[in-house]
Amino acid sequence: MKDRPHVAPFDPERLRAEFPALGIEVHGKPLVYLDNAATTQKPRAVLDRIVRYYEQENANVHRGVHALSQIATEAYEGARARIASFLGASGPDEIVFTRGTTESINLVAHGFARSVLGPGDEIVITHLEHHSNIVPWQLAAEATGAVVRVVPIDEDGTVDFDAYLDLLGSRTRIVSVSHVSNSLGTVNPVERFVRAAHEHGIPVLVDGAQAVAHAPVDVRALDVDYYCLSGHKMFGPTGIGALYGKAEALDRLPPWQGGGDMIASVSFAGTTYAAPPLRFEAGTPHIEGAVGLAAAIDFLGAVDRDAAAAHEAELVRYAHERLASIPGIRFIGTSPHKTAVVSFLVGSLHPYDVGTLVDRFGVAVRTGHHCTEPVMARYGIPGTVRASFALYNTKADVDALVEAVDRARRLLS
Repeated sequence: MKDRPHVAPFDPERLRAEFPALGIEVHGKPLVYLDNAATTQKPRAVLDRIVRYYEQENANVHRGVHALSQIATEAYEGARARIASFLGASGPDEIVFTRGTTESINLVAHGFARSVLGPGDEIVITHLEHHSNIVPWQLAAEATGAVVRVVPIDEDGTVDFDAYLDLLGSRTRIVSVSHVSNSLGTVNPVERFVRAAHEHGIPVLVDGAQAVAHAPVDVRALDVDYYCLSGHKMFGPTGIGALYGKAEALDRLPPWQGGGDMIASVSFAGTTYAAPPLRFEAGTPHIEGAVGLAAAIDFLGAVDRDAAAAHEAELVRYAHERLASIPGIRFIGTSPHKTAVVSFLVGSLHPYDVGTLVDRFGVAVRTGHHCTEPVMARYGIPGTVRASFALYNTKADVDALVEAVDRARRLLS
């Protein structure tokens, strides 16, 4: 496996210079990008790696004996090994390439619908979940007669752990929970979730889309059965992600899609399937996405992650402090355990209106329900304005946000 890059002292200004998009202007103003929970910007190293693949390595993988195919295959499988190392997996065979967290969850839900779930069985999720960790399980339940059970959240956005324990039972077949809430920033104690579920022999899937860019993740330490990530939320390309699964957890899943490269042999009498992970990777894969994701992981590996996390925590604290000075501000999601997300409302103003005006001042935030409509229903609101931070953001970005929100408030009032 690839050695870890040299870790330089943490310097957000130096890091900013590595992201070309952070130097552009919108509406004649320097871009202040605070929509990182939706997607992060890409460093030059990732962009260059993708270009190099297409210029020097472009060929299909696994199928060719010619040199270029061998080079592409080595790069693709090297990316798998790099992700395995990044997550602390036992080896690359526990990493399945997918289009991202959404497809990873669908893959597992589809497998459980075909081979595990039956009438009256239960799937436990939480009220915090993104739609991509709700709808696949609803589809699986509809197909099998299973039932989706939902763990409530407290007013501050913390999952009610006692209620979670009460929902675990003899009919629970899987728990699927987010590591970090995309709309509130709440960090779930997934170690406790996993430990409690495993005491009942229940496997656990963790949606890690919002976690891996902000803190190191060790899937073996978590003892999680499945863990999902998306490249575009961790400075990598769109359309690529990964599903980690313990070897035995992947073995229990049937094929997800049929086609080339996921088979052992094919005849008209029948087909036998490859072992994981290839069993779940039908067709030509997103090769440039995989090598780009590996480059993003190398980028993160060269960052002091502890210092970056402390920097992001300070940005959240500072944003809460500065925004609180604006009349009518109401924060949504105030758990003491949260990461780089600040969601809020401004008086009775609609979040879309606030976000639209804030954009005119060069500040990119997200508005709406953030694909968590049940969360918004829990608070009786249509949505929020969400500022989400990454390691390249600074207090100057927060100052620009506060000024833009206050100007929007005055114009809309």
